[in-house]
Amino acid sequence: MQHRIFIFTILLSYITLNTFGQNSGNISGQDTDRNVIGTAVPFLTIAPDPVSGAMGDVGVATNPDLNATFWNPAKLSQINQNSGLGITFTPWLKKYVDDMSLSYLSGFKKIDDEQAFGVALTYFNLGDIELTNGAGQPIGSFTPREFSIAASYSRKLSDNLSLGVTGKYILSNLSGNITTSPVSDPKPGTSIAADIGVYYRTQLTVLNKQSQISYGATITNIGSKISYNSADEEDFIPTTLRLGTALSSFLDPYNKITIALDVSKLMVPTPQPDGSHRDKGLLDGIFSSFGDAPGGFNEELQEIMFSIGAEYEYNEKFALRTGYFYEHENKGNRKYFTAGLGFKLEKIELNFSYLVPQLQEHPLAETLRFGAIINFSKKKEDN
Repeated sequence: MQHRIFIFTILLSYITLNTFGQNSGNISGQDTDRNVIGTAVPFLTIAPDPVSGAMGDVGVATNPDLNATFWNPAKLSQINQNSGLGITFTPWLKKYVDDMSLSYLSGFKKIDDEQAFGVALTYFNLGDIELTNGAGQPIGSFTPREFSIAASYSRKLSDNLSLGVTGKYILSNLSGNITTSPVSDPKPGTSIAADIGVYYRTQLTVLNKQSQISYGATITNIGSKISYNSADEEDFIPTTLRLGTALSSFLDPYNKITIALDVSKLMVPTPQPDGSHRDKGLLDGIFSSFGDAPGGFNEELQEIMFSIGAEYEYNEKFALRTGYFYEHENKGNRKYFTAGLGFKLEKIELNFSYLVPQLQEHPLAETLRFGAIINFSKKKEDN
């Protein structure tokens, strides 16, 4: 219960600081070397699927599957199936609580060989909260929750190149009817956002082995700022630029190896000592995010995140995956290794992943992801 109260206190403090603290400069005692970019609805940045989750959170240029609605909608039209449905489940902050989780339901349908649609529902459950007043007396309970509903469209421009777009609705209800200040009543935050993506792949020969190299680029969560209170104090959502590449090579007809790399950056204003970053609009925030760090070019470089992953696949029946994710210590300090397995049984695919933080006693330790994919049609031949 103490851990739960601590987590919920953070949520309420977040809303309160949005109302009173963002224009007041640095908090007393704050480490000024660490200038973390904070956004609303950070659940939108959590890799929901165990395939990418096992490969260090790479996904913008990896082999197309129905999770493309999250990673890169342009990949949907390149999937070698006609339709599919997938579901994943991730217990969250398992070391601290036992009922926080991220659930993800996705599906796609090929219209023809050149076009495809995808849909996805992401639901983040922060668990049941037992509330008490200042005297320790119970006053009720509440379940903070967030979700997004997304729909994607992808079209091939050629056999190798495709584009995709996604529209999404986001709702974040962190406080219910709990009043956190005498001048501003909390309310659920909502936003409308879009993703755009491009994907290109081509065949080549590497060391006399049949191979495929692919490239991808996305800008995700381009959307309106969110307000959590009646004072209309607004927060940016995690607009993100991601670039990636992946190389797959067949060692022989049965054995395949894939290596992938993603580079990403939040396209959100860096916090300024005077709080002026909060006054920027959507487009101003996006374009200024490449040169607004108070520490100059060195701090801008610190805002770049790296993901690298590898996959070994045998006869399209079994997959072994691993990866690493890096974020600078001044920008969040997420550094972790990942690993996972995948099994294909006829039309059903089962995947699992496990996260191992580089730092001991890290909140993300023991993070597991479970997922299942059902393909409703026979596989097509690769282009």
